[in-house]
Amino acid sequence: MGLSTQDSNNSNAINQLLDWIINVGINGCEVLPSAKNVAQEHLSSCGNDKEKAIDSIIAWRTAYAAGTGFVTGLGGLTTLPITIPASLASSYALAANTAAAIAVVRGYNIESDQVRTFVILALLGDATLEVLKTVGGNLGTKVTKSLISQIPGKVLIEINQKVGFRLITKAGEKGVVNLMKLVPIIGGVVGAGFDSTFVNKCGQSAKNLFT
Repeated sequence: MGLSTQDSNNSNAINQLLDWIINVGINGCEVLPSAKNVAQEHLSSCGNDKEKAIDSIIAWRTAYAAGTGFVTGLGGLTTLPITIPASLASSYALAANTAAAIAVVRGYNIESDQVRTFVILALLGDATLEVLKTVGGNLGTKVTKSLISQIPGKVLIEINQKVGFRLITKAGEKGVVNLMKLVPIIGGVVGAGFDSTFVNKCGQSAKNLFT
């Protein structure tokens, strides 16, 4: 049985949101450097020590999220078919940028479909392993560079759908509060505290995914 028109529209909307997140995360925007530039900057400042560079990326990005809501300069938000708070979009973009930079440091090709999907997957933070356990392909919870490169398109689509659903579940304030159950939010207020905790969790998740 094929997808209903509504299901098809929802799927397309999710895909467009994910594409926006990953493109901004990898390529950067006016207020955010590209993931490759972030990786190179931290590698250089850490004497090319990869582990120190990764910890530095996470620390700097976490501090950046806590200190500013860099909402302006995020192009393309108004063209998305899904309306999400700009502050939340900035968190997604910064988290994806953090994850992609970590992937670069670890030697992954961030232009490949597999790595792009895993960058998005890192946005689930503590729920990352939960998703890996439920998708096809017998991924389990331990992934390697060679395994990631061989993941078939069907499994990538499944992962993207699961991640996308979690990112946009129940649009509006209630959806934001319940989003991924990453951190407790009192009164539905999404502020700098949420941003920094979210970005830090995503960075740690990426550190574990891209080994």
